[in-house]
Amino acid sequence: MKKLILSFLICLSFFNHLNAQSQAPISNLYTGTVDGKTPVTIYIKTEENQCTADLMYTAMYRYNKSNNWIQLDITQNTKKENQFVLVEHGFSGLLILAKSGNTFTGLWISPDTKKQLKVDLKETPMTKKDIEKYEKTMEKVNYNNNDC
Repeated sequence: MKKLILSFLICLSFFNHLNAQSQAPISNLYTGTVDGKTPVTIYIKTEENQCTADLMYTAMYRYNKSNNWIQLDITQNTKKENQFVLVEHGFSGLLILAKSGNTFTGLWISPDTKKQLKVDLKETPMTKKDIEKYEKTMEKVNYNNNDC
């Protein structure tokens, strides 16, 4: 009986460990261009929603000539999981992107829809230190945009 209980506890511990690993956030950095000539950087953090098990995204991007980051609200298409809409904080523009492997392609669209520019992005490797830096920046951007 003791061996059975011990085996059960070991299995339970193993499954808890696996479950904890699957819920860890994933951070990705993408670099590329808007309109083929303006360099941009996008940082996206993906987490599992603990209530629904759906994926949640927090993100920001910047034009590389600027130090100002723009917070993004991301919605994933539920019917075509490789399609995303990223709305800039304050609705100063939006991106409609399709993901293929480690790349995103699509359009940046101005709020009046008169300007539509091609977007090409490719995933860029990050170190642990890079992730920490981007996480701090994203926390600051979120605070600046949403603190009362």
